[in-house]
Amino acid sequence: KTLPLPLVLGASFAYLALLFAVAWWADRRAAQGRSVIGNAWVYTLSIGVYCTAWTYFGSVGRAATAGLWFLPIYLGPTLAMLLAWSLLRRMVRIARAHRITSIADFIASRYGGSRGLAALVTLIALVGILPYVALQLKAIASGLNLLTGAHAAANAPWWQDSTLVIAIALAGFTIAFGTRHLDAAERHEGMVAAIALESVVKLVAFVAVGVFVCWGLFNGPTDIFERAAAQPELASLLRLSGGASGDTRFAGGQWFALTLLAALSLLFLPRQFQVMVVENVDARHIGRALWAFPLYLLLINLFVLPIAVGGLLHFANSGLGSADPETFVLSLPLAAGAEWLALVAFVGGLSAATGMVIVESIAVSTMVSNDWLMPLLLRARPARDLSRSVLAVRRLVIVALLLLGYLYFRVAGEAYALVSIGLISFAAVAQFAP
Repeated sequence: KTLPLPLVLGASFAYLALLFAVAWWADRRAAQGRSVIGNAWVYTLSIGVYCTAWTYFGSVGRAATAGLWFLPIYLGPTLAMLLAWSLLRRMVRIARAHRITSIADFIASRYGGSRGLAALVTLIALVGILPYVALQLKAIASGLNLLTGAHAAANAPWWQDSTLVIAIALAGFTIAFGTRHLDAAERHEGMVAAIALESVVKLVAFVAVGVFVCWGLFNGPTDIFERAAAQPELASLLRLSGGASGDTRFAGGQWFALTLLAALSLLFLPRQFQVMVVENVDARHIGRALWAFPLYLLLINLFVLPIAVGGLLHFANSGLGSADPETFVLSLPLAAGAEWLALVAFVGGLSAATGMVIVESIAVSTMVSNDWLMPLLLRARPARDLSRSVLAVRRLVIVALLLLGYLYFRVAGEAYALVSIGLISFAAVAQFAP
């Protein structure tokens, strides 16, 4: 069962238009002195940009092959928020006192404002997040192909690839979203409001699929896990040592490493620094995020294992053949005739991917313009207004970032699972920790 392509595209662009309308409304309210982001709940939900297409599709795929091994990616930021909240509060205070607008500026400020170090951090961030951008493109393209019945054109020329169209569309949307004007503090109230909304949308959509799988296709999570426990190849997914390797020992070292990488990524990914530090308008909001963000992570991961195991059971017993576990969130509603829910799930996944691309692209383009371009322009034309040049460069960086992400997807991304791609970016930003 599939959905008409015009319906899927129409719903997608309608949702993106809604996000843009919310951003425009929030920017207008800010200009009137009535900010909508001066709220602890909005701040907490904006941190939810951590949950990308990796969470929406990749975690289910990971759980379907390795069981509980999807958990370290969320245990890390949970522990980071609970244990390092005082560090986050200090980061916010330092950033405000020194007018810091990016993770590159923050690290450089710890070493006497070194421009060379800021440029190096920018380079690491730029290269390091390309796999993450490719991950979002791969997830959207795979979901669109599944939902509409199209076939991925792996060997087709680049100009016929729907993923390239998606990359260009996201670049245009990000430019319209975050580079309309310059702000001295590099704050984007409209963006924060829109990201808070998309955090709600992806949570509601994912939970809706989880409820449908648990109580629409089965008789609750207990039924799913009891059926899985009766099958040796699935029973291993319910243990800490679960997975396809057959090794019954708990790999504590790997759990620790993944948890540490995820904890560091919460603090050092450019998009997380942007929403948690740069966009923070009141340090007291961290007190709400201290417990509310871990709760958000718990809720959005509550149904990951039931969906993964339920998908394996459903497709094994239905005679429909196998399905890609990374698309269970879409394929299960489709196979059960709930096309409307599949469309809602796709919009939720699109929301998760779009939020990441928007914030990450804006953050990295800011770093490139401030730490690479501005020093050169100030030396060449010290007395001229450079605002138009800066905006032009940021727009070019956003386009280049999406196109390079697409190139990564074409060269390497199609051969690897979503989680494997994302871990490369986590390892890259972990270099900032020392």
